[in-house]
Amino acid sequence: MSYAVEISAPAEANVAALARDHDASPEMAPPLVPDAPRPAAETVFDEDAPLLDQLATGDEGAFRALVERHIDRGYAIALRILGNAADAEDVVQDTMLKVWTHRGRWQHGRAKFSTWLYRVISNRCIDLRRKPRTENVDAVPEVADSQLDASRVIERNELSRMLETAMQRLPDQQRLALILSYHENMSNGEIADVMESTVYAVESLLKRGRQQLRALLRGHERDLRGAFTDC
Repeated sequence: MSYAVEISAPAEANVAALARDHDASPEMAPPLVPDAPRPAAETVFDEDAPLLDQLATGDEGAFRALVERHIDRGYAIALRILGNAADAEDVVQDTMLKVWTHRGRWQHGRAKFSTWLYRVISNRCIDLRRKPRTENVDAVPEVADSQLDASRVIERNELSRMLETAMQRLPDQQRLALILSYHENMSNGEIADVMESTVYAVESLLKRGRQQLRALLRGHERDLRGAFTDC
């Protein structure tokens, strides 16, 4: 699925000012550098390494390629966490802007760029959710299936909102683990990397998250299974 989020490298005249504006962000200190060094034996392969090297020279084409490669998944993660398209776009655009303004500061071999990127997006979304808000968070709209009759569409949309509401009530770490597992199809090892955790901790988060979802949706299990099972 492709999302309508457009990000372009800012004009060179604005780069210095943008860099000053974004240096204060806590999760970017130091920017584009993973938090903990890895032993040499654990150096990771990163398919984005050539693009990052080109980006370091100010190559806007490399920046656009990185954006195109990761924008859909980054936006999908942000949208699932926040449940609000405008906020999700803001988070992803701001994160990718930091990639441009802090180009050349990535240290190869310590983490994959994609892992770092999804971690920053996830953390920024969680921070945003924790800020006081006056408006209600809208549920992610469900795309209607033209093959379903009107009553089935209404039922599915209602159950989708119910499921999304239950997801939003989970603790942040449980919700993030479930989103990365079910919606992004990440392995437990990949989730552990994004969340800077262990596979064992991720397994525990997924187990507790599923248990809480079952408790929150008790009495609706059969309806949910029926609504999302194609006949």
